Amino acid sequence: MAAMDHSTLPDADALYRALSARDARFDGRFFTGVTSTGIYCRPVCRVRTPKRDNCQFFEHAAQAERAGFRPCLRCRPELAPRDRHWSTEDAGDILIRQATALLDTPETWAGGEDAPPALEQLAARLGVSARHIRRLFEQRLGVSPLQYLQTRRLLAAKQMLADTGLPVAQVALAAGFASLRRFNDAFVGRYGLNPTQLRRSRPTPGSDRSHAPAEVRLSWRPPYRAQEVLRFFADRALPGLETVDPAQQILRRTLRIAVRGTPASGWLQIRFLPDENRIGMRVSEGLLPALPGVIDRVRAALDLDADPLAIDAVLHADFPDSDGMRVPGAFDGFELAVRAVLGQQVTVAAARTLCGRLLERLGEPLADGPPGLQRLFPPPEVLADLDGQVLGEIGIVRQRQQAIRALARAVAEGRLVLDGRADPASTLSSLEALPGIGPWTAQYIAMRALRWPDAWPSGDVVLLHALGVRNLPAPAARREAERIARRWRPWRSYAVIRAWTTPPNFEASEEMSHDRS
Repeated sequence: MAAMDHSTLPDADALYRALSARDARFDGRFFTGVTSTGIYCRPVCRVRTPKRDNCQFFEHAAQAERAGFRPCLRCRPELAPRDRHWSTEDAGDILIRQATALLDTPETWAGGEDAPPALEQLAARLGVSARHIRRLFEQRLGVSPLQYLQTRRLLAAKQMLADTGLPVAQVALAAGFASLRRFNDAFVGRYGLNPTQLRRSRPTPGSDRSHAPAEVRLSWRPPYRAQEVLRFFADRALPGLETVDPAQQILRRTLRIAVRGTPASGWLQIRFLPDENRIGMRVSEGLLPALPGVIDRVRAALDLDADPLAIDAVLHADFPDSDGMRVPGAFDGFELAVRAVLGQQVTVAAARTLCGRLLERLGEPLADGPPGLQRLFPPPEVLADLDGQVLGEIGIVRQRQQAIRALARAVAEGRLVLDGRADPASTLSSLEALPGIGPWTAQYIAMRALRWPDAWPSGDVVLLHALGVRNLPAPAARREAERIARRWRPWRSYAVIRAWTTPPNFEASEEMSHDRS
């Protein structure tokens, strides 16, 4: 079953040319099933290019597996950037984006092959019928929600088998299977191999080396401006929580994560490898059982799944020197939201100072952290009912104290989800309903924590200055900025990051409307 009827992809002949050229810009945008071998590959696979007549093209790995192809052991499709449907106009694409984000998130991988998250629950979460979700998946993706989910689980398990020394039983649990038997049955049924047959040479469990951090590879589509991403995080790095070494292109930080109610904590190290279009990630032993969730956080934080071809096609004319620039995300949505509140109307340096005090006073010590990584950011349960006097002693003014506690309560009670699973429109409304959180803060959180590509913090002073409208009265400046930015949809978040770094290459005054009221 070839599934190349999606309008955003080139035709099959163009895809074959990209395959022949091993064009990394299309990595994860399509997969090639080779009929002579029964294997499907990424377009960057280093094996000899198959004959055109032996190729079938698929937009998603789940489509290739539904057609009976097995993943290549050399290029490893599980390492590819994920494909996203980022349309903000087409209701079906919006729904698919939200549904696949939910199914991609390990927090939803409950049960096992015979007990996936109920389709009815997924539909209820999205506010549509289960029948509509099933029909939309078949029409847009060519697979059912269950087939999409099962592929995600099995590819995640394949990555853990290849890159870690975790026992197979723990791999099965981390991939969302209820038992080792069900995992083995699913793995053999889909890939024709027992899980242990896919293991690389790894230290045996129980040996001294088996406790070494796992090294995981994650790819991106070029171009990717790694130095700008590292600089963004370096400017905001909190002592004890994160360190950035721009010269070595290494980012390290602590992380707390809960997958299906099971907490895990530890540290991770990320090394950028621009020549290979990927990162190499090592995680401490404490995070290994939650590795799929850690990978999900890292992909979001580093914006590894962005599609520069689509983004730059819209933004290049106004930002000609910024191709490949990404929107740095969040390793933890609640942490990002608190930092956004503390960053209201102050400089980045001042916000970092306040966040550092909060971390020093309330952060939980991390026993096994390497130098520079000694604390975990306080969870929402700690900040929800904290005495305002404690926050006041840190230097946080009363209005922001109220905002932080209200935000923490909403997250702790499950009323607010701050990651890519969340619906941007309803989450923005919920954020702005909290005391002390206005449109700028809500849009900033949507841009970085929710991974919403079309966020627009229109009142941002630096942004207004970059657009050349800062001297207008505030209402007129916002209107003018919004008018200018219409042509950047649905990628206004990326335009914001670029404008903060390099002003757009146009004279805004020449494009201003005559309405200055």
